[in-house]
Amino acid sequence: MRNDTFVPFVMDCVKNTPGVSRVQTLAEAGDTKHPRGIVVTVGSKETRWQFNHQLADGEKHDTPTAEVDGQPAAWTDTTVQDGGEEWLAAVIGRAESPKIAKIDRWSTREDSSGGEGVTVFFHNGSRAFIRRI
Repeated sequence: MRNDTFVPFVMDCVKNTPGVSRVQTLAEAGDTKHPRGIVVTVGSKETRWQFNHQLADGEKHDTPTAEVDGQPAAWTDTTVQDGGEEWLAAVIGRAESPKIAKIDRWSTREDSSGGEGVTVFFHNGSRAFIRRI
């Protein structure tokens, strides 16, 4: 999934999550600095997420994405409802998309730099990087 389909997919997942009072694109929220992303309001707390995408090896921007389905990613549910990294990873995981192979939370990596974010690995070899801004 490229950003043009992945961002709306994540927005739909977020919209259908209990406790979410608002979700909009960064552009709708007036953010002109970051080209792609979402703003999520859970309760009274707002979090902003920027999206970037890495194509699969050999894939070109001017050709359609090779869609590959497989076993949905293993994911860990959470009771955290703060709109943060753990929450976002669980929201994406709950969708059990056959396009998503793995969901990696940045803060749980051994080489974590302390930044919050999620890398979503797709079965076709591409990746989505979602970082909190």
